[in-house]
Amino acid sequence: MTEEAYYVLKEKAVPEVLLKVEKAKLLLESGKCLSASEAAEKAGISRSSFYKYKDEIFRYHENQKGRSITMVVKLIDEPGHLSKILAILADTGVNILSIHQAIPVNGVAAITLSLDLPKDVEAAKITERVESIDGVSYAKVLAEEQF
Repeated sequence: MTEEAYYVLKEKAVPEVLLKVEKAKLLLESGKCLSASEAAEKAGISRSSFYKYKDEIFRYHENQKGRSITMVVKLIDEPGHLSKILAILADTGVNILSIHQAIPVNGVAAITLSLDLPKDVEAAKITERVESIDGVSYAKVLAEEQF
């Protein structure tokens, strides 16, 4: 049995048909297209090209990720506070991996967020910005993992 070889290429070195296959896969995964035929057509390739290469090309994400953090936030249980936190995270390019909100006790909700931070975003700055929101009483990073 021979071992498969893998290569990392810059986008400009990848044949156009493979880039279009990746585009078709994203259309399917996002739900913008409901069938492989529709996705292939929107991407500008034949259905046979899609099926021939769909399991052969994957986007390389490693260099785009920074680190994963787990943050706990305590806030007043009123409408709008969580959406303010989410807006700050979106504004800074943070990818939310998971959100868990415990049942509020005495009008205070505890939220645990698992976040994927871009390389250029500091966890301390995110914590500061979240703590500055009216209604947030506490924000702390519990864990951080480098990729």
